[in-house]
Amino acid sequence: MKSNHLNQWVVHTLFVISTCACLFPFLLLFMASFTDEKALITGGYSIWPEKFSLDAYIFLLKDSATLLRAYGITIFITVVGTAVGIIISTLLAYPLSRSDMPLRKILSFIVFFTLLFNGGLVATYLVYTEVFHLKNTILALILPGLLTNGFYILLIRSYFATSIPVALIESAYIDGATEFRIFCSIVMPLSLPILATIGLMLSISYWNDWFNGLIYVTNSKLFSIQNMLNRMLTDLQFLQQSDIASTAGASIPTDTVRMAIAVIGILPIFCAYPFFQKYFIKGLTVGAVKG
Repeated sequence: MKSNHLNQWVVHTLFVISTCACLFPFLLLFMASFTDEKALITGGYSIWPEKFSLDAYIFLLKDSATLLRAYGITIFITVVGTAVGIIISTLLAYPLSRSDMPLRKILSFIVFFTLLFNGGLVATYLVYTEVFHLKNTILALILPGLLTNGFYILLIRSYFATSIPVALIESAYIDGATEFRIFCSIVMPLSLPILATIGLMLSISYWNDWFNGLIYVTNSKLFSIQNMLNRMLTDLQFLQQSDIASTAGASIPTDTVRMAIAVIGILPIFCAYPFFQKYFIKGLTVGAVKG
């Protein structure tokens, strides 16, 4: 009994140490963003800054209207992309989880095949710009992320196959329920853990996405927050390396601005994560272990 108690303390201590180790870089990042540029260069990174400064955030907020518009675009593509992505993934995963569906194994292999191979960047770019004409549209930030991740589909399929009792679906058939009624009234309410898990993964993916904006969007009015911050970071590097602008660039707190950019980018999703954590862990473990 004492041995079990001791083991429990050891495990808890290891978890606390691991948690602190994971949170320490975020704390260092947050504090560095509020540190004076010169103090950061001379004293290095520290948990408590030698000299507090808001210069980095003041520099980023000079064009607050653009920043707010970019935040609005990011929120829009995150909400719409996550909702549509969950709908498409569940509608594809549910038939694949049913043992009585014809060609189920072949279709599952096709979904799995997309995890191994894809069309490549050039072919993908040509399809979206020349065939679908998505360049400089809001859909260019949403559509590429909807159908490209077979991992989510296979994860949901495993959850449906292992966690939704077949007898429950057969009972609904006997009572006269249609496939759509069974899917909406029985399957979806019983799948909240995996839906929350996939929703969190999709929302993080859309929130952090800057690559689609980089290659498909050149109109500054359509820049998402990550895309805009990435371009601001590039501009800072340009000013820092430019001989002509060396004088102007020296007045810009480049290092602390980089930290502030990272804080602005991760803060909303960092705050939302604790609300999904219990569903996230349950959805991953159930879907992965029994899949």
